[in-house]
Amino acid sequence: MTDAALSAKGTRLNQRGLETRRHVLDVAVRCLATGGPEAVSANLVAKEAGATWGVVQHQFGDADGLWAAVLAHIAAQFEPMTPTPAEQGLAERVRAVIEVLWEAVDLPGSHAIRNLRLALPRESAAAEVAFPRTAEAIASWEVQWRAACERAFAGLPVDPHKLRRVVALLPGAMLGLRDEQHLVTYVDVDEARRGLTEAVTAYLS
Repeated sequence: MTDAALSAKGTRLNQRGLETRRHVLDVAVRCLATGGPEAVSANLVAKEAGATWGVVQHQFGDADGLWAAVLAHIAAQFEPMTPTPAEQGLAERVRAVIEVLWEAVDLPGSHAIRNLRLALPRESAAAEVAFPRTAEAIASWEVQWRAACERAFAGLPVDPHKLRRVVALLPGAMLGLRDEQHLVTYVDVDEARRGLTEAVTAYLS
């Protein structure tokens, strides 16, 4: 039995309960993705989902439980996008990882995660106190991303310290380039992405 099959009180959800849970989570992702940090409101999600706060509490416990479940819900959708290049050279693997991330950061789930993070306390310690389950889910995302990149470069003589720096750099770099793409700009974003690919390849070589 998975956690998603249980209510906040640990009771097993029936089919109707599971459908309600999925509906609330889908609505939450949509609200978070199409709004800004102000859209991070459990009450707003309940209203948009046509659910009472009691239903949300039964399913998730509180806002912290809801946001943690939203992150797990998005993670399940991102799982097939894990970069796992076949037998390829370094340059091809770097390109594959960057392309996967480039597509991923413009998906609704990524926008939802960004707005949720913007609404949380900036300091990790404060977030862990105010939203412990959400903070744990965010930390889990970062662990999964690191593991995905390690799998992507498995078998190559890559310096692990350099790889950790690249893993830390790429999400922010992709978000910055996507933001630039959506603004009035004279920057050739495709050229910038190609330059980043070449720079990362040279750094890891």
